[in-house]
Amino acid sequence: MPDPAHAVWVSFPSGADQINGYLALPEGRPRPPVAIMVHENLGVTEHRRQVTELLAAEGIACLTVDLYSRIGGRPPQDYNTAEERRAKAFLAARDEQAVPDLDAALDYLAGRDDVDASRAAAIGFCLGGGLVLAWAAQTDRLACAVSLYGLPELPPAYSPTGRTRSRIDTADQVRCPLQAHFGGADHVIPLDQVARLGDALKRSGQHTEVHVHDGAGHAYHDDTHPSYHPQAAAATWESSVAFMKEHLFTKEQP
Repeated sequence: MPDPAHAVWVSFPSGADQINGYLALPEGRPRPPVAIMVHENLGVTEHRRQVTELLAAEGIACLTVDLYSRIGGRPPQDYNTAEERRAKAFLAARDEQAVPDLDAALDYLAGRDDVDASRAAAIGFCLGGGLVLAWAAQTDRLACAVSLYGLPELPPAYSPTGRTRSRIDTADQVRCPLQAHFGGADHVIPLDQVARLGDALKRSGQHTEVHVHDGAGHAYHDDTHPSYHPQAAAATWESSVAFMKEHLFTKEQP
């Protein structure tokens, strides 16, 4: 049976700013490995907090970083259309700001004596899945990473440069084993982008996996979302947890 989890809100510095996060610790596990969880464009929702606790129940301390801490813990609310909402949410968690926040979260965990941040994973969803792809190409601090329906290419409106921001162009630079999951019926992410991302990941020299789940749409892991796909969600979670455990529990604790 998975362990119970104890969850609390925490705060830590990132540059001159103070960032919040939702931390779940597995009970009865001395100095467990850690995972940084990266939320979708809705922020740290109730569902995201529940998934944080689910991962902790598997024996991995999990910290979900609130990338909207600077603006009150919610994505921008000044929008007129759904597309404008998404664009503003992505811009408020752009790589240049969000990736340092993820590093700062790992620094925070490294300063705690009840977890082992030398054994660290990253897992992200949608916006967060793309950020995990970006972070894994920039850091040597991760033992592994898991990306769920992260956009291989951000459209110009989602990018601070006003041009397409490609995760495919940097995927051959990932520095840790990486597993990626996509829905086969995702109308947000074209399957040709998924294929090109997979090809680029193979060139990294790391162990990488790309799983496409037939019939699943975007955000299929979220049981509060209209696209929730129970079979794909269960398969993805089982595979993701096994992948993280494989890479986090093989290293001996100091």
